[in-house]
Amino acid sequence: MLQLKSIGTPLVLTLALFGLAGCDQAEKSAQQMLDQAAKSAKQAIDDTNQAAQQALSDAMGQEGHKPKDPEKKAHSQEI
Repeated sequence: MLQLKSIGTPLVLTLALFGLAGCDQAEKSAQQMLDQAAKSAKQAIDDTNQAAQQALSDAMGQEGHKPKDPEKKAHSQEI
């Protein structure tokens, strides 16, 4: 019985160390996944911002082609 106890304690400690090592690896993997998700989210935000800026620029450019003074255009048509 004494031999079983002397073998059991180091075995339990060894299994606990393996468990902690597994937890550490799981934590590292989770951190890597969170970092990748953050990079993907940042890229999506940047892409959306760029598209919005382009749409705004296009909209402002089209308005620039409209006559600035509609009264002059209407007045010139009357003549």
